[in-house]
Amino acid sequence: MTKLSHYDDEGRISMVDVGQKDISVRRAVAAAKVLLNDATLDAIRQKHTPKGDPLEIARIAGIIAAKRTSELIPLCHQIALSKANVTVEIVEDGIELTAEAVTSSQTGVEMEALTAVSVAALTIYDMLKAVQRDIAITDIRLIEKTGGKSDYRAG
Repeated sequence: MTKLSHYDDEGRISMVDVGQKDISVRRAVAAAKVLLNDATLDAIRQKHTPKGDPLEIARIAGIIAAKRTSELIPLCHQIALSKANVTVEIVEDGIELTAEAVTSSQTGVEMEALTAVSVAALTIYDMLKAVQRDIAITDIRLIEKTGGKSDYRAG
């Protein structure tokens, strides 16, 4: 059986030592969707939401979350991001969120991108829960990662 990377020789959970890995440019893109009804989407478009612009606040919340991922996910490495961005798009049945995280580091930024879209989606929920009670957050997923041992692109 392959040795599990987050366990030490005694079977205790530990942070992976990436000290011997090469520094490279690493990039990850993640996505999520927030399902909203037509009335809520109209309120967003007309800027008639009670807490202000949920899309811009969600973007900023996602960027902040990407920068603080190591504080939220116990075994994530603290890394310096050279870029963190969240985009939002109104689509037929809700909001599509995409996050990109980039670093030059010894470890990847998948968790930063995934955390960014997750927190952005939660922020939209929080800002619109007074308008719509049955909001659903769906399809949180990694779209792409590059720069490590192996690249990944969702099919």
